[in-house]
Amino acid sequence: MSAGSISAEGVGVSFLFDRHQRAVTPALARLRRTSTRTWGVHEMGFTIGPGEGVALIGPSGSGKTTVLRLIAGVLSPDAGRLDVRGQVGSLLSTEAGLLGLLTGRENAALLGVLAGMSRAEAEAALEQIKLATHLEDAFERPVLSYSEGMKARLGFAVADHTGPDVMVLDEVHEALDHEFRQIVADRAHASLEAGGIVVAAGHDHPLLATFCDRALWLADGRIAADGPFEEIRQAYLNEASIDS
Repeated sequence: MSAGSISAEGVGVSFLFDRHQRAVTPALARLRRTSTRTWGVHEMGFTIGPGEGVALIGPSGSGKTTVLRLIAGVLSPDAGRLDVRGQVGSLLSTEAGLLGLLTGRENAALLGVLAGMSRAEAEAALEQIKLATHLEDAFERPVLSYSEGMKARLGFAVADHTGPDVMVLDEVHEALDHEFRQIVADRAHASLEAGGIVVAAGHDHPLLATFCDRALWLADGRIAADGPFEEIRQAYLNEASIDS
């Protein structure tokens, strides 16, 4: 594992909506001549270095998923600069990249190639990935028969097998049962001890606390606070309690 790092400076991501509040592309916005621009993330700045486990906390719609998608390379900044160094392994959705009519084995091979493996490397890794999923015979069944937790197991096993320098998790670990949550936590700890980075978002703070010692509190697409996990968590919960 090589040393990964993440650096964001003045990063912003905007979304365009038509007059019916439907998301549109810039080309469609020009054609329809009426659109509203909303910043999902605005003036975001932070650095994350080797060995850091960082939790993104905040209410729904605060920008957590957008930040993770930026780190994973799914989105590109519309403003500012984002530098992510090292291989990224991401699990952003239980549905991400999965094709329901394909089996778990076939999907694992596909996800492996999408993650940067050659076809031969992906095929050679399938038995190890199968063991890591703990899906047993279900690995040979179509994914459309899977529960959300089973899909999360499959996606995480493939992402973890690539040996990422940066591991990105977006709430999907909360769909897992207790046994596999512990496996995710153990793998996150192992990655951190090897100098990797883990960035995770979710509302299950006790789970995040098992592998994150730092937190970014997001509010309205900006960083409200950055610091030790428990300190930031308490500040967020106190404000949420006052607002409610």
